[in-house]
Amino acid sequence: MDIDALLKRFPALQRDEKSDAVIAPCDIVMEVAEFLKKDSGYELDYLSNVSGVDYLPKEEKEELKKEEGEVETKIKEIPGYMEVVYHFYSMKNKGGLFVLKQRLMDRESPVAMSLMPLYRSAEFQEREVYDLFGIKFTGHPDLRRLFMWEEFEDFPLRKDYKEPDDYEYEPTAHDTVLEKSEANKSNK
Repeated sequence: MDIDALLKRFPALQRDEKSDAVIAPCDIVMEVAEFLKKDSGYELDYLSNVSGVDYLPKEEKEELKKEEGEVETKIKEIPGYMEVVYHFYSMKNKGGLFVLKQRLMDRESPVAMSLMPLYRSAEFQEREVYDLFGIKFTGHPDLRRLFMWEEFEDFPLRKDYKEPDDYEYEPTAHDTVLEKSEANKSNK
């Protein structure tokens, strides 16, 4: 697959050299995905996987050499972000893997464009990403929790997730859950 031709056609795309993926802005990701599905050079008719990735804010040290020969160390702040990663294949051409990403710079309230209107296989996978990472998908017809219950207020696969210290938050009234909760409280 000719990634360079794709980058020429859509100048807003970026190439992620580390993962050999293409990063698409949210506002054109549907157009790019539709092109990849219908264009005879790609025909990526199968979306096999949708996943989320959470990147916490970090600092990177950069060493700069001054004219006098001294080395100055600067600390560069890199903000946190999230990504939605799609893996495509062509069943028709028996080819693939093609990786497309949506990078979401608003880590606190991430919103991505749903590919569900193009790929039916995105339905449950985007719901899973929403449920576990909190990424909302614009255009998804049934975006609701898949594994966690509706009253659950957090997203357990975020890197800053803190597990509750008791078990009373579970929506069950089973005696073992309550006993476990009481045991945790008495051990503190």
